[in-house]
Amino acid sequence: MKHLKIAFLALLLITSYSNANAQDTESPWMLTFSTNSIDVSNSSDENSGYFGSFNYDGNNLNIVPFLSKVSLGRYIGSGFSLEFAGAVNRVERSWASGDATFVGLDLNFKYDLNNLFGDSSWFDPFLYAGGGETWVGTKDGIAINVGFGMNFWMNKDLGVNFTSGYKKVNTPNDFEMYQHSLGLTWKFGKNPAAEETIDFRDIDTDGDGVMDCCDSCIDTPGLAEFDGCPDTDGDGIIDSEDKCPTVPGLKILHGCPDRDGDGVADKDDACPDVPGPKTNAGCPFKDTDGDGVIDLIDNCVDVPGPASNKGCPEVFVDTETINLAAKGIEFDTGKDEIRPEVGLILDEVARVLNLPHNLQFNFTVDGHTDSVGTDESNVRLSNARAAAVRSYLMSKGVNPSRITMQGFGEGSPIDTNDTREGRQNNRRVEINEIK
Repeated sequence: MKHLKIAFLALLLITSYSNANAQDTESPWMLTFSTNSIDVSNSSDENSGYFGSFNYDGNNLNIVPFLSKVSLGRYIGSGFSLEFAGAVNRVERSWASGDATFVGLDLNFKYDLNNLFGDSSWFDPFLYAGGGETWVGTKDGIAINVGFGMNFWMNKDLGVNFTSGYKKVNTPNDFEMYQHSLGLTWKFGKNPAAEETIDFRDIDTDGDGVMDCCDSCIDTPGLAEFDGCPDTDGDGIIDSEDKCPTVPGLKILHGCPDRDGDGVADKDDACPDVPGPKTNAGCPFKDTDGDGVIDLIDNCVDVPGPASNKGCPEVFVDTETINLAAKGIEFDTGKDEIRPEVGLILDEVARVLNLPHNLQFNFTVDGHTDSVGTDESNVRLSNARAAAVRSYLMSKGVNPSRITMQGFGEGSPIDTNDTREGRQNNRRVEINEIK
């Protein structure tokens, strides 16, 4: 036992200068070869209990000085490992005379205490618990194990293992025992994925000064204020939110410019250099007649007029045109038929009366005759001539409600009735605005 203690202290001294890591995802497997000692606890022990199990003198302690225990462990995460262990030895039976061969196969759960207290570069303490099958001579039974241990790493993969624990064995004759082991342990089975893990804190793929760990656009140079993502046009709007990423623009327009300042982005503005409302695609509303009333609400698009009259003139502006045309409305003596040349004149009159800016005005058709005939017949003839003109205008689309008619006979001459030419001038129809 003295020599075992000296060997253990020597190994502890050596490993105090080592530098390695505990079993983990990088090297998940651990294989341990060791020698073990067993102390069957009974009333005849001079030094009972756990610490007595290290005392060879006066106890039922047996040490196998060669390879007598092998274990294979696998790291499963969060500090836990699963270990399968097998050991052989000889024990002194308290219930029978003589020694017997001991064989134990156990499955234990191990927990790395560094997971609680922080990693150590060389020291790896652990706790374990589990159970298994135990054979003593020809008898076998179930065993329950608890204990602790520690690994002292000499390099990254190789270290010294010390394990110590309590075992309760249920064979036909139950007994308790302490088992200790000392040996070498080796980590292996490196995880390729773990070996290829890159610390992005030290890499800047796009060279923009923002490390990949914090760069939302790893392959595209950008700005730190945008987590490594670019602002190509330098307008302070990240490209991913900029609808015009190559042209500086306004934030309110999602990074697009507005040359005329009308609040409509140039890309959506049909008139980018002339301010206009968004409802008209950024163009000013058209005002054909320049009266300040836009065509959209101007009832008289081609003729100026005040807004108070919906863009239409407040007076009839085509009086001269109508009067000039009316001079050509003449009739044969005693007749009320519309002559062909007079029909052409009335066509123009109807066109003027139907212009949008003239639809607000009403008119009277006044018939006149020369002095040939009686007053009664001339009044009747003048009414017929006025009615003929009114009917013709209505046939050309003039609303009947806008035209009245009246015959004045020979009572309103505009020329002398003493000459043929004078009488021709008096046989007329006038079209006058009703004011």
